[in-house]
Formats: sequence, structure tokens, C-alpha cells
Amino acid sequence: MLRPRETSTRDRRSLDGLWRFAVDADGRGRDERWWTAPLPDAREIPVPASYNDIFADADVRDHVGDVWYQTSTRVPAGWRGERIVLRFDAATHSAVVWVDGTEVMAHEGGYTPFEADITGLAEPGTEVRITAVVSNVLTWHTIPPGSVVETAGGRRRQQVFQDFFNYAGLHRTVWLYTTPRSYVADITVLTDLDGSTGAVRYDVEVEADGGDAGVSVVLRDAEARPVAQATGAAGELTIADVRRWQPGEGYLYDLAVELRAGDGSTVDAYSLPVGIRTVRVEGTRFLINEEPFYFRGFGKHEDAAVRGKAHENVLMVHDFTLLEWLGANSFRTSHYPYAEEVLDHADRHGIVVIDETAAVGINSGLAAGVFGAEPHPTFSDDTVNAVTQEAHRRAIRELVARDKNHPCVVLWSIANEPESVTPESRAYFEPLTVEARRLDASRPIGFANVMGSTPDVDVLTDLFDVVMLNRYYGWYANPGDLASAEVALEAEITAWAAAHGKPILFTEYGGDTLPGLHDVVPNMWSEEYQVELLAMFHRVFDRVDAVVGEHIWNFADFATAQGVIRVDGNKKGVFTRDRRPKAAAHALRRRWRAGS
Repeated sequence: MLRPRETSTRDRRSLDGLWRFAVDADGRGRDERWWTAPLPDAREIPVPASYNDIFADADVRDHVGDVWYQTSTRVPAGWRGERIVLRFDAATHSAVVWVDGTEVMAHEGGYTPFEADITGLAEPGTEVRITAVVSNVLTWHTIPPGSVVETAGGRRRQQVFQDFFNYAGLHRTVWLYTTPRSYVADITVLTDLDGSTGAVRYDVEVEADGGDAGVSVVLRDAEARPVAQATGAAGELTIADVRRWQPGEGYLYDLAVELRAGDGSTVDAYSLPVGIRTVRVEGTRFLINEEPFYFRGFGKHEDAAVRGKAHENVLMVHDFTLLEWLGANSFRTSHYPYAEEVLDHADRHGIVVIDETAAVGINSGLAAGVFGAEPHPTFSDDTVNAVTQEAHRRAIRELVARDKNHPCVVLWSIANEPESVTPESRAYFEPLTVEARRLDASRPIGFANVMGSTPDVDVLTDLFDVVMLNRYYGWYANPGDLASAEVALEAEITAWAAAHGKPILFTEYGGDTLPGLHDVVPNMWSEEYQVELLAMFHRVFDRVDAVVGEHIWNFADFATAQGVIRVDGNKKGVFTRDRRPKAAAHALRRRWRAGS
């Protein structure tokens, strides 16, 4: 699915701004057909934004079920004769959308885009009403999973199996955009290198509205000079003296694709940024452009005060600036696909990304032990089952379809901390690994392995290319005893290296830290303890050649559901939620900027 872009043949209009909003506390909206008229009892809400924290109202913050969004917009008169598309970059977690009184699309999955051709409903020069009902409900059959429980106080509560707040709403831009009636529907690029020569294999999907149309492509360098060209819907371009996309240097070419009529006139035009690089795993090495790469960075969250999970360019640019200040070179989109603007920015700045689906919480032991869920089997007819697996397969498919052309993405992570020690877990995940490789054979795949799933009991890692470990020695295990934690950590890493001979990437490690809490002797929760805990991990990493990276949990403190183990959210960030550095940030800067 191509992002909306303005080209010589296309236009777009953002519908961001203040929409009308109503919480459907009694679940009446669908039965009463709220989409057919102005929303009852509506108030204004910004889009994009999570709705939970905006109104200083616990009933809104903790609402479980439907909320309704509505706006009106005038379709530009100049769009007459064009194909008109309505696109939502995300609606968390599911949505149904109407244009005036007509349902145009429905989507499940809170972090990937969906769109509909509304040409027949959007007369240029006239006004249309757009209504969306968005549900935050998670079930055993959604990705991520969850369950709704009735409390003793008579309220519905969303039980989540994840350690971050269940923010919901329209978190990303809503677009109206145009294409010609015959148009470029999709582009797939694969890149390769042979010494100083680069190759770009391309495949263009066309939707033709009658008549003959041909495809031509031109690849231009960053100075807009043509370096290769071809005709045909599929082919390969060769670039001499290629400039590689590489960590720290986000060099991008521009692939200009044109759909042309028989007389040579341009029917449609679309430009795609292309970074030429290779990625592969060899033994215990992770190679980018055939050079060993060591990941330095974080798991992150799309999370900020008031706006929740809403994408905002101000915060994005500031976060990338802080990554540069630290000497970080990468991050993981834990635990869901981030806004496409984030990947575009990473492409341009040479930041490496592990791209993750929203499959977090497929683990009954973790859910019961940490999040207070009722004990249950992870995999059964009544819990995670074939319906869930199909939703998971769809999530992988939509992630790859959206992000396949981003050079910054070097690894697909298809789940975070799933159950991985039972025959049922292997039966669930093995088909998903096959699907991920079918969709994209050019990138390695992995999953973030939960603490306790050691190599002697794990049954999934042989299906994947990289060992990705979430480990909390010195915090949840060996709390306050860093000497014992160091011994246990090194023993487990050594066992993983011996068992699989694959690259080992630490995707989570760390400990909660209250900013401003200091101790002469490093005690848990103090800034000094966080510094010492990270230093312990780093000493071990430096002693094991198979370790290819360190992603600390977390970049910044973030909001979680209420609970006795969290005071005002998760405090494992090396920055506070408002991006003030803790002592650990300065320690990391010394390590990472020294090139260790």
C-alpha cells in the first residue's frame, strides 16, 4: 500500500484537526445509526490523539467499547474526474467508517493503515460527512489479545496482557487523496550490492481503467541526476559507483515511476525513496552491506503526556536528536508498528529499525503473574486459537506490505515475549514464520524471547534467524544482587551461543528508576543502581562474541495501566517521560560515543 503523496498526477488533503467526538458508554450508537446524522452530545477532540487523557475524566480514560468520531469536509472542485480515496493511517484497535450514510470500510488492527475508494460518494465541490466508530476492545482473537471482565462494581474493565497503557483512538493522520482512474497501485523494491555496483529490482502493480498503459522508471540520485532507467512493470536497474544506504548515513535515491498512455503522455506518477543496502545473517554475525553491525539503542514506545500514542513530528525529531546525542544507531518499534513518518525519518538519517507487529501478550504465565489476569492456557479453543492466528497472520502481512521498501528496516519481529516452551506454541508460530519469509525473503526474522524461556526449554528459536532476548537479571531475577546476576546472565548467554550459533541481540534489559532518587550505595530504584545494572550487562556483552546488540528497556518512561507494581507508569526509561536524562543516559553516552 503506497503512502499518499503529492505528485504531478496526485493530490492529498490532511483531515487532521478538531473532530466531533462522543463516547458510546451504553453501546447504543450502532443500533441507533449514529453515522446518519450529527453525533449526539458531541464535543471537540483533536485528531490525531488518544482520547483517554484529554478530558480529565476517568470515565473517558477507562472507557471500554466504542467511541465515535465525525468531521465534514469539502471535496476540492479541482478533483473532478479523479479517483478519490479516504485513508486512515491508524485506528486503535478497530474501526468502521461511513461517508454520509454509506459504510465504506472496516478494519481490525490498531497500527496499520486502511483505505477505501470513495469516488462515487465524494462529488468534487460538495461537502461530505465522515464518521468512524473506533473500538478499544481486545479479545482472545485480536492482536494484541486481551479480555473484557465485569468488575464487582458493575463496570467493564479491559484486561490487557501488556505493560503499557491501552491508549485508543485516531492516533495518526486521516487523508483524502487522489489518483488518476488508471494508477500505480503498489511498488516493491529489492536492493543488492556487488562491490561498487548497486542493483534495484522493482515490481510495479498497476490498476488500469481501460486502455493500454506502460510503465517507465527512472532512478535519480540525491542531486536529482538520472543514474538508471528502464521500461516495463518489473525489471532491474544497475547503478555504477553506488552510494550505499548505511547506518549513520541515510543516502536515498528516488525511484520515479510513471504510467504512460500509448501516445507517451503521463497517466500517473509516483516517486519512492530507495536506499540501496543488503542485510543478512552469517553465523553469529549480523551483516549490513556485508559489514558486521552492532545494535546500540532501545525499545521505545509511542507515548507522551496528554496526547497518548498520537504521532507528533515535534516529539519525533526530538527523540531522534536524543538518539544521536547518545550515540545510538537503532531502535525496536516495541510493541507495534510505529507511524510511517518515523520510518521515513529513520530512512533519511541512517537509523536502523527492528519492525515489530502488535503481537504482545500471547503468554498466559506472564499475564497471570505480572498483569493479574485469571490463570488460563495460552493456546486453546477458548483462548489463543486459529482465529487469533489468522489475525496475527494478517498483522504480519499488513506490516510487510506497509514497510517493505524502507531501507531502515533490517529485521522483522513477529511477536514480543510469547509463550515459547510448549508444543502448542510451536504449532502456532511455525506457520507464521513461513508466512513472514514468503512475504519478504530479503530480511531476517525474529521474536523477543521472554525471561525464563532458556535454550533448554525453548521450542521456537530454531525457526528464526536471530536470538532476541528480553532479560531482567538484577531486577526481576537476582534483585539488588548484581554479582549473582552477572554470573547468571553470562551462563545463559553462553548456553544460547552454544545451542544455536546465531547472533544474539538483547532487545530488553534494565530496571525501574525514579529520577532524582540517589544513594551513596546503589540501591534498587536509584539512579546509581540503574547505572550499575546497565554496566553489569555491558561487561557480559563485551565478553561474548555472539552478542550483536544492546537495546535497553526503555528509551523513556511511559504510561501503564494502574497497578501496585507501577507508580505513575513504567520507570525503566533512561529519559523521563518528558525526555529529561537520568544518570544512565550520560553513562550510555560515554559508552556508545566511545564506540564500544
